[in-house]
Amino acid sequence: MENKSLWNQYTDEQIKALENINDNYRKCLDKGKTERECVTLTIQMAEEKGYVNLETLIRNQQEIKPGDKIYAACMKKSIVLFQIGTQSLENGMNILGAHIDSPHMDVKQNPLYEDSDCAYLDTHYYGGIKKYQWVTTPLAIHGVVAKKDGTTVPVVIGEDDTDPVLVISDLLIHLSSEQLDKKAAKVVEGENLDVLVGNRPIGEGEEADKVKKYILSILKEKYGMEEADFLSAELEIVPAGKARECGIDRSMILAYGHDDRICAFTSLFAMLETENPSRTSCCLLVDKEEIGSVGATGMHSRFFENTLAEILALMGKVSELSVKRTLANSTMLSSDVSAAFDALYASVFEKKNSAYMGRGLVFNKYTGSRGKSGSNDARAEYIAKLRQILSKHNIQFQMAELGKVDAGGGGTIAYIMGNYGMDVIDCGIALLSMHAPYEVASKADIYETYRGYKAFLSDMEYVER
Repeated sequence: MENKSLWNQYTDEQIKALENINDNYRKCLDKGKTERECVTLTIQMAEEKGYVNLETLIRNQQEIKPGDKIYAACMKKSIVLFQIGTQSLENGMNILGAHIDSPHMDVKQNPLYEDSDCAYLDTHYYGGIKKYQWVTTPLAIHGVVAKKDGTTVPVVIGEDDTDPVLVISDLLIHLSSEQLDKKAAKVVEGENLDVLVGNRPIGEGEEADKVKKYILSILKEKYGMEEADFLSAELEIVPAGKARECGIDRSMILAYGHDDRICAFTSLFAMLETENPSRTSCCLLVDKEEIGSVGATGMHSRFFENTLAEILALMGKVSELSVKRTLANSTMLSSDVSAAFDALYASVFEKKNSAYMGRGLVFNKYTGSRGKSGSNDARAEYIAKLRQILSKHNIQFQMAELGKVDAGGGGTIAYIMGNYGMDVIDCGIALLSMHAPYEVASKADIYETYRGYKAFLSDMEYVER
């Protein structure tokens, strides 16, 4: 079964709505290049729609009732939103779950050094990247510096039109004969991903590290930052610049961080536009998926489970059984990206079971690698119910796998949520150049996926086991 391109199916009114969603999405991408920035933006957007911080409700011991809109954040890096439905919460929720971390480079705790009249920041790459793609690319710094006095200072360098950008140097082609004989994984080593930040010395005389000292003086003036403050800083190196329309026909978006903010923000848009649901709606945006969903802000933590327990307690249900029933009876779309068929690299795809740009949202019944290792595998009855809902709303979708069976693979947070016994399936948008500094997505797929997420929140019901 082959879907056709969505572009010729849309009315003029739908094209206008499509462009509006994509314009909003690009603005969100520009404001949310880190997990912290995404959570800050989500809170702002949610509060504008009437969502209230769960901490406020707990402090006031305020009873939660149908129609209430609630959010809870974890360490400013993960966040969950709930809109309480008219059905009992123990009947389960409709959950859209995505991650808001993307591959990047973290600045090390002792990063700043000078060598041969140049100053550098030492980095440690985060997530799966092709390291050679990050050299000679304009880069920016985003993050925070937490100082001993208890203050936290936001840092952004390289995004304003008047800002300088940073870069990682590469070896000139004239001297690269030995480098070019290396495998791609070794062309640029991880310890060589050091970011060039300065060349100008400060002062006169033969004093050592004068370029480094000038950099420190700038950081001190702009952020009140001492060198020791790097110890308690979280600074991420990301591609500089805004998300851009791509293609002569403007049909695509080229941007950093599509994986997985493209699903996170479309999930958020759908959540914020859902009103008066029968079944409680939930939008869960988490950190650390790219490195295994670990730590206090990753999906393996108890943040989501604990938050749900607090909500149930404010509804008069304080037993552990209530939490387990709610989770087991829930249904979820693990909102994450898939690989778009790339005609330039067709040998790693199986065309009949690939996702194509411009043909709608993508379901991956299972992920994992090779023999489905590490996979969630959605059951047939759940998929049938999703097909029914999407057909009702005239939403186009496609089923896909992540390349040929033995070509590789990948995973999402789906299997973690599946541990609760709920129905889960991966559902997102097909990308070209996934995990590259700049990824490509179709505007039509963004719009269709947003529509699909809205339909799921409004119409999904418990599927008999």
